[in-house]
Amino acid sequence: MAPRDRRALIEKIPHSEMVYPDSFLHRIKYYFWYYYTPYHPTVRDSVIALSLIKNRGRQPFLLGSVAPHLSIEEFVAYLIENGYAYHRVAWEDDGEVVSLRLVNDFVFQYHVRVFEDREVRGHYEYTPECYPLWHLWDVGREDRREEFLALLGERVIPHSSGDQSDYQWEFLPLKRRLWE
Repeated sequence: MAPRDRRALIEKIPHSEMVYPDSFLHRIKYYFWYYYTPYHPTVRDSVIALSLIKNRGRQPFLLGSVAPHLSIEEFVAYLIENGYAYHRVAWEDDGEVVSLRLVNDFVFQYHVRVFEDREVRGHYEYTPECYPLWHLWDVGREDRREEFLALLGERVIPHSSGDQSDYQWEFLPLKRRLWE
């Protein structure tokens, strides 16, 4: 999918909204992210361009591929019908077309990524809004393959062999020089 097509698809998708939390501390985080979120793509792209953060490859938890009878747009539309929305507070993996999430509360989310080659990956994790560092360092990230496959049914061809994730994430690559 060409970059222009990708942008057009994302513009049609509803943006994910946070669930208003009960606790006072989480409400403070909620308001921070409420105002920061529109700027996140620019900040994310800037820190990557400045090599402050390196993000390469695709994260683990391969689910399978979009079934051949569906277009990526139809697959995404199905996820939207089931409560998923565009997740702009997310890293972009190599070849990613769209990142979608389903939030049931302020703390946890189901996160699905769809790629140009029709690959689909998904996991369950802390939201970046509630626990940004835990989210960033993958604390509590879970494989919920069976739940995703039950939702997707014949819309995805399950991947049967091991997940060949090539994901690499690095913060301040200069750290190697500092500790060596």
